[in-house]
Amino acid sequence: MFSGSWKESSMNIIELEIPDQNIDIEALQVAFGSLYRDDVLIKPSRVIAILAAASMLQLDGLIQQCGETMKETINVKTVCGYYTSAGTYGLDSVKKKCLEWLLNNLMTHQNVELLKELSINVMKQLIGSSNLFVMQVEMDVYTALKKWMFLQLVPSWNGSLKQLLTETDVWFSKRKRDFEGMTFLETEQGKPFVSVFRHLRLQYIISDLASARIIEQDSLVPSEWLFSVYKQQWLAMLRAEQDSEVGPQEINKEELEGNSMRCGRKLAKDGEYCWRWTGFNFGFDLLVTYTNRYIIFKRNTLNQPCSGSVSLQPRRSIAFRLRLASFDSSGKLICSRTTGYQILTLEKDQEQVVMNLDSRLLIFPLYICCNFLYISPEKRTENNRHSENPEN
Repeated sequence: MFSGSWKESSMNIIELEIPDQNIDIEALQVAFGSLYRDDVLIKPSRVIAILAAASMLQLDGLIQQCGETMKETINVKTVCGYYTSAGTYGLDSVKKKCLEWLLNNLMTHQNVELLKELSINVMKQLIGSSNLFVMQVEMDVYTALKKWMFLQLVPSWNGSLKQLLTETDVWFSKRKRDFEGMTFLETEQGKPFVSVFRHLRLQYIISDLASARIIEQDSLVPSEWLFSVYKQQWLAMLRAEQDSEVGPQEINKEELEGNSMRCGRKLAKDGEYCWRWTGFNFGFDLLVTYTNRYIIFKRNTLNQPCSGSVSLQPRRSIAFRLRLASFDSSGKLICSRTTGYQILTLEKDQEQVVMNLDSRLLIFPLYICCNFLYISPEKRTENNRHSENPEN
């Protein structure tokens, strides 16, 4: 270029127009230097600038090296910047890795700065995913969303994670009187967040009385959303009580991905644990036990006290997926196990080992996440299909 019959060959100074603000002189020096050596040292703090320069100069080898550096250094401080840059410069594998990190860490390792950085588009993907590693129950997903929305609206807030929920509730409570009968998501300020809150699985929030009262009192979610879910759950309860409902009989992956109950638990250290997740589960009182490297599901009917009603049907089935994970200090997955989606049929007070763990893979704290369907999807009638597809 500089010695041929080009305009630049006779110029002492050549000016390059750099349209990308991520590119600086140091990044260009590294990019040009990579032409003369196979490998260059890329610091995580410089990787986005170097990736931008490499993309402009179409240096595929350097682009690939930047991608590998990014995948190895994803953490709470880098994940959002990496995700955005991976989208800008076409590194789909990095984008996927960032999304996986966020699905694993959003709920398990909540962080104020991360919640500030997460965009509406990214949060929508996370909340809509069946792979979100939920801790406790769906109500905790709602609570995390509420805190995230507050930080999007008040990004200057700089308190601690411990103070965040209280501050969030106070802030929204003060604005209730200005809503004029509307819920917050119906206001101009709230409308941008509607698409994210739409992905909440509200049926698993209103199934618990305390949670239902909180979500009503908060006045964030439109009443119409809740009314339709109350109706849906009431009809599902009648079906379970009066229509010989025994639970799912086959794996319906679409239904499990989109509508399963999401819940989780952190086991801080090895030992014996037994718990149940809160909420009305159509008479299936599921007890979960961790002991001696086994995870056991039990359908409690008559053996142990239960705060709600239990089904006395001889057999009940659930569809489930159980996942276990351990993370290092940066949130990177260091070991994981999954059962995949399964159907489990239990008689009254029967228990079943659902996972046997290799002691070499047990690294605490251990995070457990489950997806459940307690009743089979309702069969759609022709009328249902026509009402959902008016153009047909």
